[in-house]
Amino acid sequence: MPRELSIFGLLIPTLLPLFLASVLAQAVLDRLLGAAGVYRRLWHPALARLALFVCIFGGLTAVLYH
Repeated sequence: MPRELSIFGLLIPTLLPLFLASVLAQAVLDRLLGAAGVYRRLWHPALARLALFVCIFGGLTAVLYH
């Protein structure tokens, strides 16, 4: 996998699309978990949201670069 992607002549790092996909996936999961009431049972919902994002981003990065 190349380290940067060329989009209309603009070089962007490969991690940027992965980051944006992670933000989108986390937003969808956040809605689902919030509607299911999962965050009401957690000690620190913001920390759980951050951990979820890190897991998604790390998983996408591991799939791409491994």
